[in-house]
Amino acid sequence: MFKVGFDSEMYMQKQSKQILERISRFDKLYLEFGGKLFDDLHAARVLPGFDKAAKIKLLQKLRDKAELIVCINANAIERNKIRADYGITYGSEVERMIDNISAMGIYINCVVITMFTDQDRKSVV
Repeated sequence: MFKVGFDSEMYMQKQSKQILERISRFDKLYLEFGGKLFDDLHAARVLPGFDKAAKIKLLQKLRDKAELIVCINANAIERNKIRADYGITYGSEVERMIDNISAMGIYINCVVITMFTDQDRKSVV
């Protein structure tokens, strides 16, 4: 029997509180969510008790105050990098995320392609 080492409910409460406090101090606040927004299997594996959907649940909780900017690395698109856990490309993952996040009523402002260094347009778009 394994022991739960991470309290997802406490995480949600503390993160929500801290983010709301920061929002109140600024006109606009930018936060970076690393890893996967949906199905963060790695975090759930290394933090027993971590809810693999914790990040998206947090965004749902803050959706009236949040808008998303989705970023994807141009090199991942150009190389057709595959998300190992689902076997889909990162480009397809961005499309899947947009559909799922929009269906949850969370506003997506834009998609930004990072690390663009004059790749062939056909391979990136």
